[in-house]
Amino acid sequence: MKNNPSKAYADEDFLNSPDARPIRVQCELIEPDVRLRENQVENTIVIFGSARSRDSSEARKDLDEFLESVSPDPDQRSDEERADILKKERTVKLSRYYDEAVELSDKLTAWSEKKEEPDHKYLICSGGGPGMMEAANRGASQANGKSVALGISLPFEQGVNSYATPELSFEFHYFFIRKFYFLYHAKAIVVFPGGFGTMDELFETLTLVQTKKLDKRLPVFLYGRDFWDGLINFEQFVEWGVISPSDLDLFKKVDGVDEAFRLVTESLTA
Repeated sequence: MKNNPSKAYADEDFLNSPDARPIRVQCELIEPDVRLRENQVENTIVIFGSARSRDSSEARKDLDEFLESVSPDPDQRSDEERADILKKERTVKLSRYYDEAVELSDKLTAWSEKKEEPDHKYLICSGGGPGMMEAANRGASQANGKSVALGISLPFEQGVNSYATPELSFEFHYFFIRKFYFLYHAKAIVVFPGGFGTMDELFETLTLVQTKKLDKRLPVFLYGRDFWDGLINFEQFVEWGVISPSDLDLFKKVDGVDEAFRLVTESLTA
């Protein structure tokens, strides 16, 4: 009687085991590269930002409907209701940046679509999730352009947003491979208000540029001075001697869609 053992590459238990981790890492490194080359993706404009932002009309509607469901007297509201109102008010405050991310992505995609040669085009690239990431892909979709979505498997985020181009949508397990693809094709980065994940992506990018580990010019734009000025005193890094004064030139703060569009496109055509 013949013994017909299964081939190693068909053994799902093995492929999902700790011993096969190097193989899974290689798959996440190679497969996206193949698909991006097949779709002639060479240049991206990466947009980072909070996953918690929402379309302003939806955020305002959500707040208004909740206010109608609770007592008009603030003193009669429970602690939980007050906390929910504060959370929804903060979402409304953040939502203007969602709208502006959509508009900026739309304009950049329309600008890129006018270029005839594929290697001269710049596709919007996001982290694939909700919030500012969704806004980035949504703007590109509004301009009838393709966009890249580099999703990540997280317990509280399921799948890639529906505005991303399906053949350019990816779901990563390993953060470090996803970060590689954020920067490998990037020719400019726009960082909208965001939380720990956004800060991680921003400072890792600045570190790689500062240490010249990226063998290319990569302009970085921090969108929204009211957010960034209140969040980080970058000059304090210089005052304490932990960075050089010239390191402050590694990024620019921008306000408004028109200024951001002008500076991004100028940096890409310089």
